[in-house]
Amino acid sequence: MISQFLPIVSWGKEYNRSVFGADLIAALIVTIMLIPQSLAYALLAGVPAEVGLYSSILPLITYAVFGTSRTLSVGPVAITSLMTAAALSGVVEQGSADYLTAAIVLALLSGLFLITMGAFKAGFLANFLSHPVVSGFITASAVIIALSQLRHLLGVNTQGDNLASLSASLFLALPDINVITLGLGLCSLIFLFWVKEGGVRFLASFGLSPKSAQLISKAAPVLVVIVTITVTSLFALDTFGVAIVGTIPKGLPLFQIPVMPIELVKSLIGPAILISVIGYVESVSVGKTLAAKKRQKIDPDQELIGLGTANIASALSGGFPVTGGFSRSVVNFDAGAVTQAASIYAAIGIGAVSLFFTPWLYFLPKATLAATIIVAVVSLVDFSIFKKTWVYEKSDFYAVMITVGTTLFFGVEIGVTCGVCVSLALHLHHSSKPHIAVVGLVEGTEHFRNVRRFHVQTIPEILSLRVDGSLFFANAGFLEDYVYDAVFMNDRVAHVILMCSAINEIDYSALEVLESINERLIQQGVNFHLSEVKGPVEDVLKRSGLLSHLSGKVHISQYHAYRDTRELLGINKK
Repeated sequence: MISQFLPIVSWGKEYNRSVFGADLIAALIVTIMLIPQSLAYALLAGVPAEVGLYSSILPLITYAVFGTSRTLSVGPVAITSLMTAAALSGVVEQGSADYLTAAIVLALLSGLFLITMGAFKAGFLANFLSHPVVSGFITASAVIIALSQLRHLLGVNTQGDNLASLSASLFLALPDINVITLGLGLCSLIFLFWVKEGGVRFLASFGLSPKSAQLISKAAPVLVVIVTITVTSLFALDTFGVAIVGTIPKGLPLFQIPVMPIELVKSLIGPAILISVIGYVESVSVGKTLAAKKRQKIDPDQELIGLGTANIASALSGGFPVTGGFSRSVVNFDAGAVTQAASIYAAIGIGAVSLFFTPWLYFLPKATLAATIIVAVVSLVDFSIFKKTWVYEKSDFYAVMITVGTTLFFGVEIGVTCGVCVSLALHLHHSSKPHIAVVGLVEGTEHFRNVRRFHVQTIPEILSLRVDGSLFFANAGFLEDYVYDAVFMNDRVAHVILMCSAINEIDYSALEVLESINERLIQQGVNFHLSEVKGPVEDVLKRSGLLSHLSGKVHISQYHAYRDTRELLGINKK
C-alpha cells in the first residue's frame, strides 16, 4: 500500500474543515514557540541564527510526508545541536564558512544513514540502547549545555566541551563579566523559570482554563524576546558590550546540493551515526508516547525514513541535523494538532518569519537565547535515574554512572560512544547468562516451580532444569557449564530433564552444545530428556538429528517427563 511508504496519504484522505481548524491553531502556537527555540539551538550548534530557522522549515514538511507520528514536531533540538557543535569543533573553525558547510554535510550524512537503516528495516537496533544509558547521557549532556550557555549569560568568552574545561574557563573569565548582559540574562532566566513553574496558576487566576493557561505560558519565550529586543534597542545596550544576534538575512533558504569533500566525510561519518542513533531514539520515544495517548501507533522502520528525509531536507536547505523534539511535540499535541498538516502550517509560519521579520531580531541579546536554552534543558536532567537503577539493578546503575561520567568529563562524542558500548555490553552480559532454575513438583498439582521460591517435591535421582530464554551462541556455554556442575555436585543424578517452555529458538551453536551435553551425560550414565518443546524448535531439532540419538525422550509436559522417569527408577510416590 502506498500509505505504508507515504503516511500522509492515510490521514490526508480523512482531512476536513474541523481538522484543518485544529491543526491551524496548533501550528500558530508551535510557530510562536519555534522562533526563539530555532535561533537558540543555532547558537548552541555554533551556526548563524538564520540556519536555525532554515532547519525548521523544509524538515517539518518532509517529515509530514514520510513520518508516521501525527503529532511529532521535527527540528533542531538541544542534544543534537550540542552533538553537532562537538562533532564540528575538532574538524573546522567555528564561525568560518567551512563550519557551516560541515554542519550541512553532517545533516546529509545523518539523513543518508537513517534512510539506509530504514531500507533494511533496522529500527530494532535502537532497542539495544538501554533506557538508563540514554537517560544518563541526556542528563549529562543537559548539564554541559547549561554550563556552556553561562558564557552568553555572563557576557564572557570561554572555551571547552566538558565539565572540567568549561568550569575552569568560566572561573578564569569571572573578572570580565558584563554586568548589563548578566542583568538581562538573569531577568530572562528568572522570568522563564517563574512562568514554567507558576505561570499556569497565575493565568488560571484570571479565569483561563488550565489548558489555555498552559498553552499561553509556552509562548513566554517570545515575550522575553520582544521585551529584551526593545530594551536593548532603546538603550543601545550593544554599545555597552551586550552581545546581540545582529543581522539575520531575509528570505528563504536556497535549495542546493552541498559539496562533500572526501576528507570531511571521513571525519564526520562517525559523529553522523551517533547523532542519528541518539536522535532516532529520542524521536521514537516521544512519538510512541504521544501516539499511545490517542490509541495510535507509529512504525519504527518508517520513522527512520521520515527522520532521514527530514535531515536530507535540512541539508539541502542549508540546515544542520534535526530530530523530533520533546517540548515542541508535546506543545503541538496539547494545542490540539490532529495531523502532520499542523507541521506544514508551522513550516509556512517559520518561512514567513524568515521572509519578513528577521530585521526585527537584530537587537536580540544572545543572553536571552542562552536563558531560553537553559530553561529548556533543565527539564531533561533526571538525577533520579541514579537512585532508581541502584535500587532496581546494580549493573544498570554502573552503566549510568559510566555514561554520565564519560560524557561530563570527556565530552558528548566519547560519552555517547561509551553509552552505546555499555548498552551492548549489558545486553550481551544479560543474554549470556539466562536465568536457569532447578524446578520441582508442587504438591497436589502438575505444576513445576523454582525450588528456591516454592515448597516443592524433588527426587535426588532426577534433575529438572528450566531455562528462561532462547538458546544461542552467547549463552549456550553457560547452560552447558550449569548442567555439568549440577550433575557433578550430585552423583545420584540418573536423569536430567531440560524444561523448554521458555525456549523460542535454538541456533546452531546451541544445538552443538545440546549434542555435547547429551554425549557427555551418556558417558556418565545419565539420561538427557527434553520437555515442553515448542513446535518450531522441535522441528529444528528433528532436522538436526539430535532427537534420533537423544539418550532420553522428548516429553509433552514436564509432569509427564517427571512421571515417566520416576517410573523408570521404580519410584511410585507422586
